[in-house]
Amino acid sequence: MDGSDRPAARPSVTVAVVIEREAHPNRWEDWRFRIVEVLSDEGAFGTAPRLLRDDGRFARWLHPGFTVELFRDEGEGYYLNLSSGAPAWFVSWRIGDEDASQAWPEIVSLSYNEAGRWLDAQERVDNLPLPPDVVAWLQAWNDQHYRPEPKRRKRPSSFLPPEQR
Repeated sequence: MDGSDRPAARPSVTVAVVIEREAHPNRWEDWRFRIVEVLSDEGAFGTAPRLLRDDGRFARWLHPGFTVELFRDEGEGYYLNLSSGAPAWFVSWRIGDEDASQAWPEIVSLSYNEAGRWLDAQERVDNLPLPPDVVAWLQAWNDQHYRPEPKRRKRPSSFLPPEQR
């Protein structure tokens, strides 16, 4: 708290997501989509999605204005992301129901656990490598706010009574 009645703002970054559409990638698909980039968005991209290029085969759209906030109760998810060996942005995205030639990102996160919940809910999720400055920012926040639980030794089941096995 900063002494006022309002809580302190959560740490956050604002990003833009670039999604690519490929036309007729094979004989079974009309369209294929993938998230190709997550960029820092400092307001220069505006607020509306815009087409960056379309050569008939590949098209790219920029979707600005995604705020990625850090929450204390997601500390374990940030820790798992950072300790994975390849820290990543997680982007949940959707394809249009009426127009399958359109897709858009829904939300961006840094939490491994949150991405897992999206996948459990059958959402489409792509990940992209985190840049070093975001890794450092997330690591500093996580070091301050999260402590992993110590690992406990699990007793072999042969040492447990039969009713606890």
